Amino acid sequence: MSPSPRSWNRAGAALRGWRTRQWAVAGAGALATAILVGVPTDVVPNPLFGRSIPVQWWNYPALAVTSVLAGIVLSTYVRQPSPPEEPQAPDGGRLGAVGGVLSFLAVGCPVCNKLVLVLLGASGALSYWAPLQPLLALLSVGLLAEAALHRLSSQTACPVTASA
Repeated sequence: MSPSPRSWNRAGAALRGWRTRQWAVAGAGALATAILVGVPTDVVPNPLFGRSIPVQWWNYPALAVTSVLAGIVLSTYVRQPSPPEEPQAPDGGRLGAVGGVLSFLAVGCPVCNKLVLVLLGASGALSYWAPLQPLLALLSVGLLAEAALHRLSSQTACPVTASA
């Protein structure tokens, strides 16, 4: 049985080994995610976008956690100076990308989403979509956390050398 590709200990070791460059990218990625998700959904108040339904209390922590995790996942793509035999991190990017899209759908105004309005109508958006949004936020955070754990764990994994 092969060891799990993810480990909290290895992920923590990877974070402890990050240099200023990785932390700067993580911070910039978190800020970019907060802006890219928060501004169009009007969770971050701005004059360009509005919402028909007020921002819910859980939208703020969902956006914050999503932003931090997205920044960490993004930072795992930063190349670190290392010996050539170090393995590249396996792809956890699909999980991260899906998590990012779900976070946008989770914190957005339920009746401002055109696709939801076409499929469910305004009353359906409020009756069916709005109650699902907190679950989408949790799913988004879970996918981003899994992507971060998977990618960070692989950064400190021992390389497997091919036999001659």
